[in-house]
Amino acid sequence: MEAATKAHFDKNYQTHLQHLQLKGLRPKTIEAYSRAIRRIGARFDQQIDNLSEPQLTDYFTELVASHSWSSVKLDLYGLKFYYAHVLRKPWVAPGLLRPPKSTRLPDIVTVAEAKRIFAATRMVSYRVFFFILYSLGLRLGEGLRLQVGDIDAARARVHIRNAKGNRDRLVPLPQTTYQVLQRFWQVHRNPLLLFPSRHGGVKGAATATTPMDSGGVQTALHQVVAACGLKKRSLPTACAMPMPRT
Repeated sequence: MEAATKAHFDKNYQTHLQHLQLKGLRPKTIEAYSRAIRRIGARFDQQIDNLSEPQLTDYFTELVASHSWSSVKLDLYGLKFYYAHVLRKPWVAPGLLRPPKSTRLPDIVTVAEAKRIFAATRMVSYRVFFFILYSLGLRLGEGLRLQVGDIDAARARVHIRNAKGNRDRLVPLPQTTYQVLQRFWQVHRNPLLLFPSRHGGVKGAATATTPMDSGGVQTALHQVVAACGLKKRSLPTACAMPMPRT
């Protein structure tokens, strides 16, 4: 019986993954929604096709006590997706969750603080990358995905692909930012990527097919920000500025 239950769960889980991919969801969303099914499957011994409202109430009450609201919401959306596209059933607990509303203003990094961050970043590829995020107002993933063909020097703009909500957008390209990108690209000369993987050094960067590791970039940024004594959560948007000489 247990083997049959596991086989049924595994089959539906694979169907869940297929629908997530077919709907064009981003990789992070796919992972979050699939993790939701794995987690609730472990909680109910992989028998999740006919959960009652009291069972869901108990489950999400436990989840709220041990996880952030963002994790709870992702689990809820993942399970709703599973019910809608795999089970083809209506959601049994409408109005179950109402996360608290909060408005958080972004940390603002001043020009002086940004210069400190750039100067304290020893690795050239990271220093240039942080500058590009700052001067163009990009999210980390948007910066890592930048390609040579996204830079339109003639129109002084950058094509940002697959931004939030799977939408593209155009952002202005300051002359200083273009010059920094141009000098950096001349170092590695990768035909496709502006920030190729650092594995293999400069020679390896020229033929790399993947961008720099996001985990390494985040770790480096946190270390630099801490070393500078700044109490900032991120490196948000701001005006363009010259790259300091180091």
